[in-house]
Amino acid sequence: MKRPAYVTDKALKTFIKNALEEDIQDGDHSTLSTIPQDLVQSAKLLVKQNCILAGVELAEIIFKTFDKNLKVEVFIKDGTPCKFGDVALIVTGSARSILSTERFVLNCMQRMSGIATLTHDWDSRLVGTKTKLLDTRKTTPNFRMCEKWAVAIGGGTNHRYGLYDMIMLKDNHIDYNGSITNAVAMAKNYVKKNKKKLKIEVETRNLEEVQEAINAKVDRIMLDNMDVKTMKQAVKMINGSCESEASGGITRDMLKEIASTGVTFISVGALTHSAENIDLSLKAVK
Repeated sequence: MKRPAYVTDKALKTFIKNALEEDIQDGDHSTLSTIPQDLVQSAKLLVKQNCILAGVELAEIIFKTFDKNLKVEVFIKDGTPCKFGDVALIVTGSARSILSTERFVLNCMQRMSGIATLTHDWDSRLVGTKTKLLDTRKTTPNFRMCEKWAVAIGGGTNHRYGLYDMIMLKDNHIDYNGSITNAVAMAKNYVKKNKKKLKIEVETRNLEEVQEAINAKVDRIMLDNMDVKTMKQAVKMINGSCESEASGGITRDMLKEIASTGVTFISVGALTHSAENIDLSLKAVK
């Protein structure tokens, strides 16, 4: 699949550089002390658990960034359903390079595959509806790019990437400011004054706040921790005047019922903060 716009060459270079520096520093001494410099070997990336595979493209970039002479033969692409025993790729070249990048590659792919698998499972519940599944900013610091990339690979839709690309006025913004009406007016003035193209979303906790957000003419209204009955009333009130987003305490079993209310989006932090890693390993080809 095509990389999301935020997965730039610059972002990848920075991420890989920092991760390698964190792990290797002045040398992978286990490898340097036991593996001859000129030894050439191969290793296969083995899938040990049924999953939606993710991080294959990233793995190839990591290998090539560390050692441009490594050759990577990919058998299974990102987003592909895999089963126990499948071989995703084979990397061939310097044994030292393979060993020094092994854990970095596995850490990324195991985490990304877990997120992609969970996202695919949840998103499948929305097939046949018009509601889209969103992730959130509940991500691991310095690993957000990979986690959101994995959501996209799994079939989900990325919400805002960070604090800079959308104005989201949440409960604390409203409580600190005093009212939705005032906060939205200030946000619109800020956007105009600074000549920014930013959508404005407001979190609401009850129908009174929903009506206030409608009157303020925002781009999206978040329906936070509302029961399905209240959510249905809110969507009816909004009546297509802006986008709507269900959020807060949502479980997999609730997805279809929530989608039946007509909400535009369902956002789920669990896609990134609660996904379990998939068991993968890099094994020497004998």
